[in-house]
Amino acid sequence: MPQNIGFVSTRFAGTDGVSLESAKWAQILWDHEHVSYWYAGKLDRAPDCSMLVPEAYFYDRDNVWIAERAFGVRIRPPELTHKIYELAEHLKETLYQFVERFSIDILVAENALTIPMHIPLGVALTHFVAETGMPTIAHHHDFYWERARYSVSAVDDFLNMAFPPTLPSIEHVTINSFAQHDLSWRTGASSVLIPNVVDFETPPPEEVVDSDWRERMGLEPDDVVLLQPTRVVPRKGIEHSIALVSQLKNPKCKLVVSHESGDEGLDYHHALTDLAEESGVDLRFVSTDTSKMEAPVNGTSVASLAEVYAQADLITYPSLYEGFGNALLEAFYYRKPVLVNRYSIFIADIEPKGFQVITMNGFLTRHVLDQVRRVIGDDEYRTEMVERNYELGKKFFSYSVLRRKLRTLITSFTGHDDL
Repeated sequence: MPQNIGFVSTRFAGTDGVSLESAKWAQILWDHEHVSYWYAGKLDRAPDCSMLVPEAYFYDRDNVWIAERAFGVRIRPPELTHKIYELAEHLKETLYQFVERFSIDILVAENALTIPMHIPLGVALTHFVAETGMPTIAHHHDFYWERARYSVSAVDDFLNMAFPPTLPSIEHVTINSFAQHDLSWRTGASSVLIPNVVDFETPPPEEVVDSDWRERMGLEPDDVVLLQPTRVVPRKGIEHSIALVSQLKNPKCKLVVSHESGDEGLDYHHALTDLAEESGVDLRFVSTDTSKMEAPVNGTSVASLAEVYAQADLITYPSLYEGFGNALLEAFYYRKPVLVNRYSIFIADIEPKGFQVITMNGFLTRHVLDQVRRVIGDDEYRTEMVERNYELGKKFFSYSVLRRKLRTLITSFTGHDDL
């Protein structure tokens, strides 16, 4: 029996992991006639199936005020408690409106009950589920205890209550084995492990393979494009990619960063620009759209993320920490070789599957540079590597894996095998 699914988060827009993975879930659910609706403070979903609530965005003025006073201290003033409850009550009312407007059967809380970027929204969701018993999937991407910036807090009572809550109508989903173990140890809650996925069953479209993106970027046909397909935030380790290009000492090598800045300020962006200039590295930031391919705007190439991947020669992924690693799977999907800094989730959940990548352990070595040069220059070696990775991706991280997992979750609520 088809269900109306209500996705809830602070933001469903752009190329962050929450926005991308929620869209994949919605696609799989739609294939089986379940209709998805969207609630967030920032949205790029269709207006007729979504509800925009600006106060739910983590950059909402009141929420910024709350966040500035909630962390880095141990004691909170009474007005902070009042403001959290006041905003949470307002958001709870909008959740009731959302569920009524779209006749929601099942809620999917996308990271909104996981990381306290918006404490009032987490409290509102927790109270709403407690009051209604609404069947809810809490899809956890990044827990607060995984981030140093939340380690000192004046809101531990809220964190223990709502990030995440343990209520009988909530089914928890974690995206890696460490998170699954930590959730169980800290809260006693069990969870279903659903890794991030890519549609390996459907090869990339020919139009992105044949794109003129390089020409639009002012690149020469024989330029070597090293792509860093991540947001511009410090944990992505982009300075390692700059160091790599500098040490390769090849003027044909260009470094392209394909995602936006701003989630954690612009200081890191400016620091990278200065570092690249001092290192003699050609660093380019390109605006990407996950669905469109457009002409240059104000000198900046606006491209689909797909065509940027397809036109790259090597993917750099030197992240210090990742909840999972969407960009790594996308590199495998577009059959591109990858340099990976061995972050913990890669070591535990991805590397054991047998993927063939260039690895570093927090710093560049001569051996890493030699491997990069070989991958760039040896067509046969590179082809063997990327084809192996594509087949392993299809086996372990494809839509068929997600379909099986979602079937279990939906059936647990409905009693019917709906997928």
